[in-house]
Amino acid sequence: MGVTVNLDRELIATARSHSIVQSRSVPKQIEHWAKIGRIAEENPDLSYQAIQGILLGLEDVRVGMVEEYHRGCL
Repeated sequence: MGVTVNLDRELIATARSHSIVQSRSVPKQIEHWAKIGRIAEENPDLSYQAIQGILLGLEDVRVGMVEEYHRGCL
């Protein structure tokens, strides 16, 4: 469900430049920042790199790019 939100022009301009680098649309870039911000607020001890790693791991699980761990096997 889409919701119309009025945002500061500076935020939109910054999101636009970041969205180009990250290959996202402006709305998706703002959604990404909101998601990271929400996770950071709920988990103040996690660094940005830790949050990013956790999200990447969850995405790997979602798309099936994981293997079962067998203790003692390399």
